[in-house]
Amino acid sequence: MSGSPTTTSSRPIDLAAVLADIGRRARAAARAIGQASATDKTEALAAMAESLRGATPDILAANAEDVAEARSRGSTAALLDRLRLDEKRVAAIADGIGVVAALPDPVGRVIDAWTRPNGMRIERVRVPLGVVGVIYESRPNVTADAGVLCLKAGNAVILRGGSDSFRSSRAIHAALVEGLHSADLPADAIQLVPTRDRAAVGMMLAGLGGAIDVIVPRGGKDLVARVQAEARVPVFAHLDGNCHVYVDAAADLEMAKTVVLNAKMRRTGVCGAAETLLVDRAVAATHLAPLVRMLLDAGCAVRGDAATRAVDPRVTAASEEDWSTEYLDAIIAVKVVDGVGDAIAHVERYGSHHTDAIVTADPTAAERFLAEVDSAIVVHNASTQFADGGEFGFGAEIGIATGRMHARGPVGVEQLTTFKYRIRGSGQTRP
Repeated sequence: MSGSPTTTSSRPIDLAAVLADIGRRARAAARAIGQASATDKTEALAAMAESLRGATPDILAANAEDVAEARSRGSTAALLDRLRLDEKRVAAIADGIGVVAALPDPVGRVIDAWTRPNGMRIERVRVPLGVVGVIYESRPNVTADAGVLCLKAGNAVILRGGSDSFRSSRAIHAALVEGLHSADLPADAIQLVPTRDRAAVGMMLAGLGGAIDVIVPRGGKDLVARVQAEARVPVFAHLDGNCHVYVDAAADLEMAKTVVLNAKMRRTGVCGAAETLLVDRAVAATHLAPLVRMLLDAGCAVRGDAATRAVDPRVTAASEEDWSTEYLDAIIAVKVVDGVGDAIAHVERYGSHHTDAIVTADPTAAERFLAEVDSAIVVHNASTQFADGGEFGFGAEIGIATGRMHARGPVGVEQLTTFKYRIRGSGQTRP
C-alpha cells in the first residue's frame, strides 16, 4: 500500500519539507542526546517503559485497527502474526525497555588506551553514531526497540514504520515521547515519519541532506533489497534469513528433535526460523524418519531430496530453488549430506550468512562447524531462533546485520556506537 502524502489527519503535506524538517530536528537532538548523562537516559527509558504500560489499552485499540485492515486485504498468517499485539506482547516490549535501561552506558567508555614513547596518551573511546534512520515493516515493536536502543547509545532516530503497523507505531511512539518529556530530554530524539507515503523511504535513503548517518532496514526481502540498492548512506541489514540446522552423526536424536522443532515451528515468520534441515548420512537410518515425521505431524510441509522422500510419502520433491529459499512459513527443505564438511559446503553455497546450527555430541565436529561456517551467528546444540538481541542479553535489537563491516549479528546498543581517538599530550610536536 503506497498510501498518500498525508498526516494522521489526512491533510495534504509537503513531504519533502516535512522530511527535511525532521532531519534538521533529529540532527539537533542528536547533539543533545550525545551529551546526555547516563542517568538522564536511564530515567527517560524507565519513564518510557512505565508510559508504555499505561498506554496498553490505546496501543491495543490502534493495533486492532491495523490487524483488521491487514486481514481485509488478505494478508498472510505470518504477516498477521508479526503485526498482532496483545497484553503479553506489550508487556514484553516494556520489559525489554527495562533491560536496555539497565545495560551499561556505552557512550564515553574507553575501549583501549596506551602511551607512546613520546609521552602522548592515546585512548579509543565509544561515541554515538549520530542520527539513525530505521525503515521497517509490520512489526510495531520495532518502534520501541529502535527508539530505546538508539537513545541508550546516544543517538537520535528517525522511524519510518510500515503501512501495516501505522496506527500501532503511532501509539507506541506517543508513549516514548511522553517518557522523553518526563526526563526533560528532547522529544525530537525519537521521531516517527507521519505518513504512509513510500516516497518518504526514498528521501530517507538519500540521507535527508546529510542528516542521516546510517540506515537500518527491518522487513522483507523486497524492502531490504531496495534499501541496499538505493541507500546513499551506510546500511546495517540482512537480505535473507535462510537458516540451517545440521544434525551430525554424533547427534542425540531427542535433542535433535527438540532443537529442530523449535527452530522451525516456534515462530515460522521470524528471520531466525530454520528453513533447511541437513542430516548426516551416517545417521539417516535412525534420525531422518523421526525428524521428518515430527515436522509433518506438526503441520510443516517438507520438501526433500530422494533420501528424504523415501522415508515418508507426504514429502514432496525439493527443487534447486528450495535450498536457497527463505520460506517464513511452515515449510522446510530437508537434505541428507555426507558429514560435517558437506554440511558446511551446503551452508556456504546456499545460506545467507544469518544463523546456522549444528546438533552434535562430538566437540571436534562442533568446533569445525563453529569455525568454518561464515555466518553472523553460529550455534551448537541450540535453536536458531535464539538469533535475537533480547536473547543475547542486549535487551532488544534494531535488526540483524549479516555484513562484515562495523556491526554483525544482532544490532544492539554497543553496535549503535562508533569510536574516536582522544590524545592527551604535554606540548609534543612531530619531528
